[in-house]
Amino acid sequence: DEREKLAMCSINLSGQSLGDDKFLPFVIDHFHRSGIDASKICFEITETAAIASFSQANRFIHALKELGCRFALDDFGTGLSSFGYLKHFPVDFLKIDGSFVKEILHDPIDREMVRSINEIGHLTGKQTIAEFAENEEIIEMLRSLGVDYAQGYGIATPQRVLRLASA
Repeated sequence: DEREKLAMCSINLSGQSLGDDKFLPFVIDHFHRSGIDASKICFEITETAAIASFSQANRFIHALKELGCRFALDDFGTGLSSFGYLKHFPVDFLKIDGSFVKEILHDPIDREMVRSINEIGHLTGKQTIAEFAENEEIIEMLRSLGVDYAQGYGIATPQRVLRLASA
C-alpha cells in the first residue's frame, strides 16, 4: 500500500478551519473511517492563526495528538508575538519562516533570528524546520546553527504524494 511507504505528510490548516466547531469531529471521523496512520500526519498551523484562536487551536491539537498526529507551528517568527506561549503550546515542530532563511548567508540579523528561534524551539522541547532551504550553502549554514530539518528546493522539489510514496 502506497500510504505505508510515506514517512510523514504535512497538511496546512487555516485559521478558519481551527475556528469551525464541526471541523475537529470531521477530521477525527475521517481518521477512524480511513484507517490512515495518524502518526504519519503533521498538521501545520501558522503562528498568526494559533495566536488568534489560541484556545481552539490548543483543543484541536490535544484531541488529534491523542490519535497520534503531530503538529508544526508554521511561519514562526513573523508574528513577533511573545515566546511565552510556546512553553504551553503542544506542537512538535517550529517551522522557521523562510523570510529569515533565504538571506541567512548575507544578513547577520536574519542569521541571528534563525539561531534564536532554533534555540528557543529546542529549549521548549520542539524540533525545528527551516523553510526556503534553496541551496547547499544555506543547508550547511542551517546545520551549523543546529536546525533539525530543512524544507526547500535545496532538499527536493515538490512532488506528487503518490510519487513520493513509491520512491
